[in-house]
Amino acid sequence: MSDRKYRQRGYQDDDRRAPTAPKPAQQKHERPEGPRTPNLMGYREVFRCARCGNLLALPVAADGRCKRCGVDLHACIQCVSFDAGQRFECAQPIKARISPKDTRNSCALFAPRTTIERETGSTAPTDARQAFDDLFK
Repeated sequence: MSDRKYRQRGYQDDDRRAPTAPKPAQQKHERPEGPRTPNLMGYREVFRCARCGNLLALPVAADGRCKRCGVDLHACIQCVSFDAGQRFECAQPIKARISPKDTRNSCALFAPRTTIERETGSTAPTDARQAFDDLFK
């Protein structure tokens, strides 16, 4: 009987290389047309309403309003500096509290709060044959 525990071929064979011997270079299998690159999603900067999440256009007009909910856009709740945990609920040094936060104001420090989102939508194919062909690319 053999002194090895497992009887599968390759396990503790005598013809194995020494542990310090360099490993042979592994051959990378590439597709004939080249390496496959994943389809990466794009990113875009968007401005959304703080109340309803409606996608809005930049730059923000001083008298602009959200088309869906009607809240003023040049207001503290739409500003990048709005922070409920800070003094006067603003991250910028202001002298007096602006109240209420969802109405239009003339703050010179206003900057719209934008976020970076992934572009997950795709363009619609022009016809059924094009959509079918796109499945097998």
